Formats: sequence, C-alpha cells, structure tokens
Amino acid sequence: MVRRSGRRRVTALVAVPCAAALVLSLTVATPAVAAPEEVGPVFVDGQAQIVPEFADSAGWVRQQLWVETEFDSDGDGRRDRMHVDVTRPGQTDDGLKVPIVYETSPYYAGTASTQAQYFWTVRHELGEEPPARTSPPGIAHRATRTAVSTSEVATWVPRGFAVVHSDSPGTGLSQGCPTIGGSNESLAPKAVIDWLNGRAKGYTSVDGDVEVAATGWSTGKVGMTGTSYNGTLPLAAATTGVDGLEAIIPIAPNTSYYHYYRANGLVRNPGGWVGEDIDYLFDYVHSGYPDRRAYCVEQVRVNELNRFQDRRNGDYNDFWAGRDYLHAVGGVRAATLMAHAFNDWNVMPEHSVRITDALKAQGTPVQMYFHQGGHGGAPPLEMRNKWFSRYLYDLRNGVEDDARAWVVRNETGTSTLTPYPDYPNPAAQPVTMVLQPGGDTSGGLTSLALAGTGVESLVDAGDTACNAGALATTVSDQRLLYVTPELTAPVHISGTATVTLRMRSSKPAVNLSVALVRLPWTSASGCTSSTQGSTTSIITRGWADPQNRHSLTRGEPLVPGEFVEVTVPLQPDDQVVPAGYRIGLMVFSTDREFTLQPAPGTVLGVDLAASRLRLPVVGGPLAMPICVGTDTRATVVVGGVDSRVANRALAGTCTINDHILDGEPWPNRGQFVRHVNEVVDRLVTAGVLTPGQRGPIVSAAARSGVGG
Repeated sequence: MVRRSGRRRVTALVAVPCAAALVLSLTVATPAVAAPEEVGPVFVDGQAQIVPEFADSAGWVRQQLWVETEFDSDGDGRRDRMHVDVTRPGQTDDGLKVPIVYETSPYYAGTASTQAQYFWTVRHELGEEPPARTSPPGIAHRATRTAVSTSEVATWVPRGFAVVHSDSPGTGLSQGCPTIGGSNESLAPKAVIDWLNGRAKGYTSVDGDVEVAATGWSTGKVGMTGTSYNGTLPLAAATTGVDGLEAIIPIAPNTSYYHYYRANGLVRNPGGWVGEDIDYLFDYVHSGYPDRRAYCVEQVRVNELNRFQDRRNGDYNDFWAGRDYLHAVGGVRAATLMAHAFNDWNVMPEHSVRITDALKAQGTPVQMYFHQGGHGGAPPLEMRNKWFSRYLYDLRNGVEDDARAWVVRNETGTSTLTPYPDYPNPAAQPVTMVLQPGGDTSGGLTSLALAGTGVESLVDAGDTACNAGALATTVSDQRLLYVTPELTAPVHISGTATVTLRMRSSKPAVNLSVALVRLPWTSASGCTSSTQGSTTSIITRGWADPQNRHSLTRGEPLVPGEFVEVTVPLQPDDQVVPAGYRIGLMVFSTDREFTLQPAPGTVLGVDLAASRLRLPVVGGPLAMPICVGTDTRATVVVGGVDSRVANRALAGTCTINDHILDGEPWPNRGQFVRHVNEVVDRLVTAGVLTPGQRGPIVSAAARSGVGG
C-alpha cells in the first residue's frame, strides 16, 4: 500500500481461527521492507510499532529553526522567536506526513547553582520581611548549540512520529524573558504548534528572513508531554485552545505556582528545596541571550516576581491567580493523560487532581495514572502509545473506553497497575475520626467512639525543629500524636482527607503542620531531608496559616489564647494501609522541610471535643477495621435490649455491635438514636442488613437506657 499521503496500516487483534491468527501475528511482527515511498506506520493492539525503516537513525531528518511568536517579552521591539529542533523519519522528505510528539522546557540549555546560599533564608519570625536574597551567578550562554534536546526521539521516531523540542522564552537560544508561569509560556508552544500547522512562520536563523515550513511533512496533529516544569508547559499550551494540539501527557505538572510555593496562606517551599521561591526559579532557568538579561531581570524578577510574591504573608493575590492554570482550564480541548505520584513532595499530587477534576467536569477526555513513588514517573509506554496513537493518528483503539483511573498498587506486595472507574475511587466515603486524650505521648484516633474532651498542647520547635520522622518516633512536647488501634484488615484510602482543629496560639501568627502517618515508622527518622524521594511512612500531609482560616486572600491575626477553627486539606492520596499497622494523625507547628522557621516557644492548644479527621475510605465507616477485639454475640444488642437481628461480621474483627457505640457517654438519647439510625442506614445501603431489619434495631435503641 502506498503511504505517501500519510495513510497507515492498521492492524487490530480480533477473534480468528488459530492458524489465521498465527499468519496475522507474523504479518504484523515483520512489516514488509519496501521502497521508501511505501513505508508507513504499523499498529498492533492499538499501538504504533517500531518500523525498521523509521528506526534507521542514519536516515532521520534533523532541522534547527526559530519560530516567530505573537509577543515581545524582552522589550526589544520585535516579536520573540523560539529555538526549535525537529527530528523526523527520512521518509517524510518523500511525501510521508506524520504527527508530532513535542516537548518544551526552560531547562535544556542549563540551570543555575542550587547552593543553599542562593535561596531565601527561612529562619525568621512569621510576618517579618525576610533579608534580601542573593542571586546565583548567571548561566553561561551556549551560542553554538545546534540542537535543543534528544529526549523522546528514540521512542517515537521509530514508531512513525516526528519529535519536536523548543527552548522556553528567555532560555537557551529562544528570545524573550522567562516569566515563570506568565502568558508567554503558554503562547510560545502555541506558536510552535501554529507553525506545525502552517499558521506561524519559521526561520532558519534567529534574526534572518529565510523561511522554513513544516506543512510538507506534518499532519498538524500534535501531542505534548514532559515531566515537572516540562509537564506544566503542555497544560499551559492546551489552555490556549490552539488548534492541532490533540493530546497531552503531563507528568507531575505544576499547575499553580501558589500551590507550589504556598499552602493555605502559609509560606511553604517545595520538598527538598528549603527557601526556594518563584524568583529563584527565574534565576535557575534564565539562560537566554546576554544582551537582554538585564532587561528581563529588572522587568520580570524585580518588578513582578519580587514585588508581588509576598513572603511576609503568603496570601493569594492577583499575581498568583495569573499563574494558576485552573483559571484557564476552560480552554483545554486536548485529550489529557495525567500522571502523578502520591508521594511527590515537590510537585504535590493536588496539582494534577485539581486539573483533572475540572477537565472531567467540562467533558474533556481524561485518563489518570498514579503511582506510589516520588517526583516524576511516566505512565507505561503502552499507555502513552495508545494515547498518542488514538489522538494523533486517529486510530480507533478504544482507549477512551478504558478505565478512567489507573493506580500502581504495591503497598502489600508485587506492583500491579490496577484500573478503577475514576479517581477518587467512587466507592470511597468519608469516615469521621475523633481524637481521644493522650496526644503528648499517643492519644486515640477512632471512628468507633465519641470525641475526647479537654485541651492538649504542643510547643513549636521553631528553628530547632526536626522532620516528621523524628517527631513521629520520639515522644516530645513538640507534637501531638493520635493513633488508631492496630488494623485487623487493610484500609484503602482514596481521595482528599481533611483535618479540622479547634485550636489556639500563644502568638498572633503560627505555622500549622499536619501529617497522617503509618506506624510503626519504617522510613528515615533523623533530621535530614527525606522529601526528594518517596516515603512509605507518611500517608499524606498538609500545612495552613490559621490567619487565613476564612480567606486565602486576607489573613486575620490570631488573638493569643482565643480558640479558632481551622480546616487543613491534606494532599490527595490513594493508598492501601496493610493490616498490622496503625494510622496516626500528627499535629505540629514548624516543619523543618517545608515552612519558615521562627524562634521556638509558641504554644498551640487543641480542643479535642471539636477536632476531627475526615478520611476518605473505600467502603466508608463500615470498612474501618479498628476493633481491638471481636463482639461474638449472636444478635445485635443495644444497651441490653436484644433486637433479635443477627450480629454480622464487618471489616477485620469488627461486627455490627461494635458500631452501635452503646457504651459511650452520649449526652442524650436523641443523639444516640440518631447515631444508630445512621449506622443502620449504612448497613442497609451496603447490603449487610435488609430494610426489614432496620426497625428492630432502631426500636431497641429507643427502648434502651443509653443517653439517659
């Protein structure tokens, strides 16, 4: 079959006799070697296959060019041009047209020093203006670079795609200024996609007028991918709604610079980079043309980033809103395969979850891939291949009908990529867990009791603080820890947990840090940083400024000694905590790895009766296996009144009787009966009880003496 027009050989597995299947597999596995004009892509199981003629790198066509954008961000009076390279199969010079896999980055031309002396100091009081930061030495400009990058080339060119790279504005050989989330970072890749579709001009030099076109070899269908900053830029480009961007695979993307450098009003650095802020990231990538660097420093870093980033208060403002892609997600039409790790403490999982939630709501095709590791981690090649084959080659491989969410399950054994209907798991329901006294050593955390009473206190360790591992494994007055009984069956957490604390502080400003931990602790527990890798012992964590309890845009100083209610959303998670472990809720103040570090001594008090954890658990409250023993009574007995309904086993060693809580000090009978109604409703919904068994149990509760 002639392939000059870009038509493809599509092979799908279907039900055929064994002999025919063998012939089919042999035909697919060994594409016929033909003249160049007869070579085309081959697909098996919905995936583009390596074609020997495409895989011959000696025949690849490589181009270097500059694409003109629609903006002038470096103030020289001319539209900025982006440095681009192209690698494509040699057959595209003979009329074959192919789609494109495209990655853009501010990192390709080098980065600045990461020595601690160039970061912001974090050792100062909250609300104070910090000492000025010193910028690292400038990045050496590499004027003789002849290519941008080779990433993705070996994967996609042999499979019948072109691969395109570009330097981001103000980096490498691209003109302009790096703006760290500014509009030019969205419009620059848009210009490259426009060029691939014949709507923008490309030139053979940065300042020349000799044009180079892509329409002779490009189908115009583009897929973007990349990790971290390189994963942010596909989303940035997609928010422009540019025609031709058909699919994106962002891996650990930063979707909001506020969420990256702040947390619920608190100044908070990304894990592993204490003292980093958005202005340092500008310095870290600013590798562009030397004659425009002074302008970029003055206009972008000094007049915008330094002016509005606000390290005193950490409040959300128009500057941060302009660097939050959630506000522009309505423009995204590209089918999105989002990838993230649940133990990524650099670009945290909320970045991907908040965007996929919005894309699902507006009907954009979405699939999610999550794993249990640290920063980065692409989906398996098979998954990426199906995604790009479907949306760039328009191959009807059914990927849009696959599971919406895939999670690597390896918490209790071998790694298994497990499909789910969605994320969060639709079977997850919130479980309200209350705190019981003893947090100075190890208090209780349970959904099978009433909340404890009293106020328990901790003392902020401030600039002497150690990390979460040290706090979780050492009894001290620097944290409060509340722990479940040992789990008698696995617990599957899926979604975003929240912690609500009724708290007071001895000062008008204080850090608030919360971690959900798995005990016994098995990760590192010293004071050294552990956030650049994953950890099995921290389930999830969160931070907040109690001053921003009512608004992210305006803080309200605390009145020392006066209680306020603060709700802290923890990072999204999907994790199975194995039987034999306990789940602990740890409350502390300064987090050595993430927050500012004031002088020690601020006292925080927590009112147990009005504080709680809402934990999303697959199966809901009935699935919490936290009963110390087993209630072996044959029937459901409420306060001594036998309902004559069979007592049934639930999660772990728990039974229905354990959920009745008739031994708790209920303040009145009405509250107790309402509780029993809720429990019975759950049991009926779960199919544990029939609707007809509901009445006898509720009647027994009403007739009991529980609650006075």
